[in-house]
Amino acid sequence: MAVKQEPSRCPWCRGVSDAYQAYHDLEWGVPARDDRLQFEFLLLEGAQAGLSWSTVLHKRAGYRAAFADFDAEKIARFTRRKVEALIGNPAIIRNRLKIECAIGNARAYLELQSSLGSFADYIWSFVDGKPVQNRWRDQNQVPATSPISDALSADLKQRGFKFVGSTIMYAHMQATGLVNDHIVSCFRYKECRALA
Repeated sequence: MAVKQEPSRCPWCRGVSDAYQAYHDLEWGVPARDDRLQFEFLLLEGAQAGLSWSTVLHKRAGYRAAFADFDAEKIARFTRRKVEALIGNPAIIRNRLKIECAIGNARAYLELQSSLGSFADYIWSFVDGKPVQNRWRDQNQVPATSPISDALSADLKQRGFKFVGSTIMYAHMQATGLVNDHIVSCFRYKECRALA
């Protein structure tokens, strides 16, 4: 019986967990044009600061439950009592600053929507509405920031968002498909390019 050959993948997703590999294979780099999904990744990327993405990814279901399925209007109304409850919740990262930041970011997100309309359209405007198609041959070539993530970070900070440094925002851009940073030998590179 022939052994099924695994497709070539980006090195960062190998050997961590099935969930991590599935995230790479199905989500990472797929253009996200939906406000709620963009907001979900914004909160999750902020929660990741200083930690590995696999830590956050494995708590994603806990975040969905604890943060009202990423409903910004509900999160914006979280009280001090709710913050204390979240700090005691082992299904999420129990860091007071990150929890309070998520609530503040929900409020900033709603303000941005109120003044500009779609949050996703706002984010996509930084790449003129089209994903940046990189052609990295090696994982070591992939940058941690870019001039675009610098500009996006600075603009979000001006609008009152926190935990939106350039490195965090570049990771956000990778996750939501604003940049295609799959290495060219990865089977997802062409698939994500076709989605652009």
